[in-house]
Amino acid sequence: MLGHMTDAGPKPADPRDTLAPAALNPATLDPAALRHPDSLKWTAFDPDVIPMWVADMDFAVAPPIMDALRARLDRSLGYAQLTGDPTLKAQLSESLARHGLSGLGAEHMTFLPGVVPGIYAAVHALTSPGEPVVTMTPVYHPFHLAITDQDRRVAGVPLRDADGGYEINWAAMDAASRGSRLLLLCHPHNPTGRVWTAQELGKLRDLVLARDLFVMSDELHADLRYTDGPFESFAADPRVQSRTVTLTGPCKAFNTAGLGIGVMASHNAALLSRVRRAAGGLMGHESALSITMWQAALRDGGPWLADTVEYLRGNRDFLSAYLRQHLPWVKFHEAQATYLAWLDLRAHPRAADIQTFLLEEARIAVHDGPVFAHEGHKPQYQGFIRLNFATSRELLTEALNRMTAALNREM
Repeated sequence: MLGHMTDAGPKPADPRDTLAPAALNPATLDPAALRHPDSLKWTAFDPDVIPMWVADMDFAVAPPIMDALRARLDRSLGYAQLTGDPTLKAQLSESLARHGLSGLGAEHMTFLPGVVPGIYAAVHALTSPGEPVVTMTPVYHPFHLAITDQDRRVAGVPLRDADGGYEINWAAMDAASRGSRLLLLCHPHNPTGRVWTAQELGKLRDLVLARDLFVMSDELHADLRYTDGPFESFAADPRVQSRTVTLTGPCKAFNTAGLGIGVMASHNAALLSRVRRAAGGLMGHESALSITMWQAALRDGGPWLADTVEYLRGNRDFLSAYLRQHLPWVKFHEAQATYLAWLDLRAHPRAADIQTFLLEEARIAVHDGPVFAHEGHKPQYQGFIRLNFATSRELLTEALNRMTAALNREM
């Protein structure tokens, strides 16, 4: 079991910072409550390990969502609207319009059992075996798996680590796009936490048009941003709408990964149909409860989400201050979105097996950097880790204290 909290490192200045907002039910942030048998995150490792790997938040689901699910259980659990729930489509049309995707009708959206099946479907529908598919690396690993699992080639474009954060290597992007038909875009980007700016999106759109590319834009983390102003979807520009499919879902923002659902949207109904048909009966459909969950999230989950983003912002800022004070040799850029920190620990003597080292010596579980690269490119990310900071300030502090003590013993 988790022991007493260690004394090393800064403590939150205000005792209230150790608790999530009231709406998040801080009682559930007790490790004993979190480690229930249905939780992959909390049962994948030994009981004394703090799990900071898979992209689940430790916070309880928003009360309005839970109330809606309980009420739904009093009704039939037969087939839902298999052609796409009209209420949810209307809600999503309004929600996506705030990201610049205005004018989406029911025919411009199709539901999926999650975002990952949509990535696979886009690769299958819009490319052929042996062809290159462009994406930026490091990247959420289903991107390169969707390519290689279907016998395509990853045309990976490594992001550049600049003073202001990770940047697109435009010359490499242009070279990689020659001979390709599809760009897989992650926006906001996982694992670096970048939110691509309007200028970057404009330049990327110009390249897409010049190279005649289709685009699959995964915008799953769009509602978990710390940047000012509205989110701009890649397909907000009419010039690229006919060649873009956008994927999103509620599972990250509302912590509902166990209720799989996503949506694929495109202003080009024919393109949308082409991608959906590529999966045929291999892709399942959304569940009745997942529909109810997403309806409730869009209707009543706004205050909970706002509280959550502010708490995550505080965790991000605390993490940054902690690293600068106690591990100044660790290189990182503050995430502009997501609850994931991409940390460069290559200066450590144990960089080659840093995930194993932190698990064994610090008793914290993180994602290893090479996971986010395709074969042949994994070595360049050895020594990086992805750390999930969507937990209580108390558990985050304990994990950082453990990490600091273990890393400093080997320096």
